Amino acid sequence: MTLTTDRQDERLQGGIGGAVADVLERARGGDLGMIPVVVGLVVIWTVLQILNPIFLSSANLVNLLLDLSAIGIVALGIVCVLLVGQIDLSVGSVGGFSGAVLAILFVTKGWPVWAAIPITVAGGAVIGWIYAQLFNRFGVPSFVITLAGLLTFLGLQIYVLGTKGAVNLPFDSGLVNFAQLDFVPPWLSYALVIAASAWLFVTGYLHASERRKANLSARGLSTLVIRSAALLVGLGFVVWYLNQTRGVGWLFMLFLAMVLVMHYLLSRTKWGRAVYAIGGNVEAARRAGINVKAVYTSVFVLCSTFAAVGGILVAARLAAANQSNGTGDFNLNAIAAAVIGGTSLFGGRGTAFGALLGMIVIQSISSGLTLLSLDSSIRYVVTGIVLLLAVVVDSIARKSRTSHGRA
Repeated sequence: MTLTTDRQDERLQGGIGGAVADVLERARGGDLGMIPVVVGLVVIWTVLQILNPIFLSSANLVNLLLDLSAIGIVALGIVCVLLVGQIDLSVGSVGGFSGAVLAILFVTKGWPVWAAIPITVAGGAVIGWIYAQLFNRFGVPSFVITLAGLLTFLGLQIYVLGTKGAVNLPFDSGLVNFAQLDFVPPWLSYALVIAASAWLFVTGYLHASERRKANLSARGLSTLVIRSAALLVGLGFVVWYLNQTRGVGWLFMLFLAMVLVMHYLLSRTKWGRAVYAIGGNVEAARRAGINVKAVYTSVFVLCSTFAAVGGILVAARLAAANQSNGTGDFNLNAIAAAVIGGTSLFGGRGTAFGALLGMIVIQSISSGLTLLSLDSSIRYVVTGIVLLLAVVVDSIARKSRTSHGRA
């Protein structure tokens, strides 16, 4: 372990070249990180662009980002549950039920939307808390609990919507406008890019300073500057390209903000370290003094809460809550996005950014095949193959890490 750490420290001090060497070394050890999904995304985009030049147009990418955002939020919750080695199969039904509850409170009961949304989201949190109690107190497997939840909340969704089967949301409501028509002003989008680049540099500099004070290796100033400049140029180009048409939707900005918050919680907090520890070895985590039951409760609550938020936004995108919301590929896409994005089904490995990349992959397949006028059955087949490949890569990497660790 000491030898490995020393080598990592040497590479860290070696600037950009050292960082690249560190990535390659970790990849040889089975820690592939985001490499497979990034490579897969490049291949998918290249093929779809060759087949239809409209695919990478600004207008299509704007729609793509809006379409993936709602279910992407749900995928964030799935990442949390998978990190502790559990699963939630009911996110689709919880999302559909939450959208139905929101529609009834807002449209039928006449509640203001600012009151209906918190109540609905709180209901999602309660669902997750109930799951956690069944898991912690009675030891019921999460697979069984959430499968029962899938059926229960699907039935409740149908019951709440009643004989009409659908409730339309007002097109002029703030919620529908937020999900469909509201976009970040161009000047603000560029300002946010500059702020993100500056934030990356400042936080990196402060972190490096803390490591140097503790006599540990740290990234050099040149590395920090190059990294921040690369982010500035990359994000700046993306924003400029999207602004050629409608720009960056506020719905996608909400999803991105939630990804950043979850990334911070998972990578920079005691709770996040506990989540990874439990996913790696629950018994070792328990002996280390981690309140395992509390962490399980937190991830189940987060997952159901995000499912409720996603369900509300799906209804807002459609301007309606109906019996099909939350069914079909809602559930499958949320889980598939987390796995395709690099979150291990075995627990202990994954990131919040994996949900973002996984959803981009899935929505790219859906958008590209739609532009090619192919049947939806093809989309299911292709998505299933990509999901299977992601799990195969994860299994191979896991075996490689095990053998590398023994060596």
